[in-house]
Amino acid sequence: MILLFTSIFLFITILVAGFLLTPSTTSPSDWTTNMWGCMGDWMTGGTLQGADSSWILFGVILILSIGLIIVGVGGTIYFYLFPEISYSKINLKKPEPQISKPSESSFESVLKTMTDDERKVLEVLKKHNGKYLQKYIRTEAGLSRLKTHRIVARFADRDLVTLEKVGNTNEVQLKDWLKK
Repeated sequence: MILLFTSIFLFITILVAGFLLTPSTTSPSDWTTNMWGCMGDWMTGGTLQGADSSWILFGVILILSIGLIIVGVGGTIYFYLFPEISYSKINLKKPEPQISKPSESSFESVLKTMTDDERKVLEVLKKHNGKYLQKYIRTEAGLSRLKTHRIVARFADRDLVTLEKVGNTNEVQLKDWLKK
């Protein structure tokens, strides 16, 4: 919005300054022909014979200001079409510190951050005193082999469980801090 008003103000200022600063020897109906003729000669490598350089400068600045107006109008339209990008007010209230309940175990705290499938796997482990084979976790949780494997691998990456290879499967064991 500010860009739009600034570019329109700049455009009007340049128009007024251009008409005031350019010599009045050229007739008003002739100024665009003079401006485009001079720019065309200059761009094609010709010489500026008898051309006033103020017309060239005025033309270039005029074209740039028209471009700024187009950008400002486009930005304003975009701003109103997509309002979710607009600025939101900053909440100046100091957030209250969240104190966990002393009765809440670390297991319950971790469960709150898990997806439904991850909760199922943790509940199966908890039911079996924190130690169980991965193939049995899969059947009790009702998940596929791949899904169970990915969840258990994520738990190992997060340092929630330890894995020990036992035959064709893994023995999954909850970490001590999570059993409490």
